[in-house]
Amino acid sequence: MSDHVDAVVHVVDDDPTICTALTRLLTHAGYTVKSYPAAGDFLVSTPDTSKACLLLDLEMPGPGGLDLQRALHKLGNEMPIVFISAHHDIPKTVMAIKAGASDFLLKPIDSQALLAAIETALAGATPSSSPAVADDQPLKTALSSREQVVLRGIVAGRLNKQIAAELAVSERTVKTCRADLMNKLHAHSLAELVILAEPLVRMQVPF
Repeated sequence: MSDHVDAVVHVVDDDPTICTALTRLLTHAGYTVKSYPAAGDFLVSTPDTSKACLLLDLEMPGPGGLDLQRALHKLGNEMPIVFISAHHDIPKTVMAIKAGASDFLLKPIDSQALLAAIETALAGATPSSSPAVADDQPLKTALSSREQVVLRGIVAGRLNKQIAAELAVSERTVKTCRADLMNKLHAHSLAELVILAEPLVRMQVPF
């Protein structure tokens, strides 16, 4: 049983089928769920954001998830956000995570991964709140020159093909390298990888 079953999960997605499925899953898990078909509908509803989180679709007709995230920041609303998307868009994923998103999940969404992400968001933590971060493991992990370039490219929000062009390798090689980075930095998702790597890249820590 969740420690946050009295919390509210606000679901913003233009696909009614997905909204219905997510509402059923989260309601069954004990949450109060409110759904909205568009970013604008959520904003005008002026929901109570105390003890709540936002499950937000990245791509929607009109204002998208990133637009809503920026609008909430301007309003001083720091409600935790879990992004969902049908597309593995690395640049937008990086933008969302750097702007404070708690997690980023790909559709079709695994129910256990979703519930874990909601719990993490409601706890006010990020996916990086793991033992791997606390013990400075990333600093002790030796990365190759290629992995350093790929890591910095990912944090910068660059596409795989852009990183591949810089290294004069195939996109498949970049994808393999990214998988190796996730293993070395103990990241279970792209969101975790960005969160773990961004401070190191910003400080230009020698790997």
